[in-house]
Amino acid sequence: PPVDPYEHGMLDVGDGNRVYWEVCGNPEGKPALAVHGGPGSGCVPGMRRVFNPEAYRVVLFDQRGCGRSTPHASDPSVDLSTNTTDHLIADMELLRVHLGVERWVVAGWSWGTTLALAYAERHPERARALVLASVTMTRPADIHWLYHEVGRYFPEQWERFRNGVPEGERDGDLVAAYHRLLHQSPDPAVRERAARDWCRWEDELLSNEPGWQPNPRYEDPAFRMAFARIVTHYFHHHAWLADGQLLRDAGRLAGIPGVLIHGRFDLGGPADTAWQLARAWPTAELHLVATGHAGGREMTARTLAAANRFARLER
Repeated sequence: PPVDPYEHGMLDVGDGNRVYWEVCGNPEGKPALAVHGGPGSGCVPGMRRVFNPEAYRVVLFDQRGCGRSTPHASDPSVDLSTNTTDHLIADMELLRVHLGVERWVVAGWSWGTTLALAYAERHPERARALVLASVTMTRPADIHWLYHEVGRYFPEQWERFRNGVPEGERDGDLVAAYHRLLHQSPDPAVRERAARDWCRWEDELLSNEPGWQPNPRYEDPAFRMAFARIVTHYFHHHAWLADGQLLRDAGRLAGIPGVLIHGRFDLGGPADTAWQLARAWPTAELHLVATGHAGGREMTARTLAAANRFARLER
């Protein structure tokens, strides 16, 4: 059932940024951290429900510039130069210390799996276990697949996405072209159209999945602009990760139990990403399930089972 937070606040993380956080479940329970996707989507109430509220003390937070964190990236004057993967990892550590947590179970979804992996590889002593659903590693090839190659499965939608940039840039890097429109154009109408076109493509990538409906969050102008600005900022810079870094450094996760759940029909993130990670991380187990990127009953069941199992780990 739905779970409400019993505590929330705004954490000053420096650089003029304040990060929203909330805690729900059992104040004496096993600490867990939920890491949202996007980047730039913000946490949602459903993320609280993955963890048994009697067993877990569950922490959620909105990453810099999105959700309830401030300043909000929907404002074009907000500088994103201090919004990088390294900054987010540091914010997670500041939040851990602020809440008096020694170690926690870390769960991530989509982009949140990239961030959770980067965090655990940087601070393996703080990760008790990882639960990662719809696994991503945000490598240059992964980004290129998402905004170029997968268009072969959605030719009409991809042509519309491609035509959203000036004609002279349509045969080049579309992420770079949209980044320029969203971050450098002085015209609000140009920025707004780019945000709409970007978010429409993000949404239509899931349109072949059972039960798909257009995401209502993309109808919110503030959400739409912040999401498009942040995700293009991160992907244009390849998330400030060296190519293959998370796979190369998977050995740092040795001894940390992990469960990877990935949809066999995830066109946005092909299943070999999760398979490669599982092969490089001996203490992780992989479950390929009959879903797409947005998940379904089997992905939810596997995620809940992993969280319930890790609740029984020794403190």
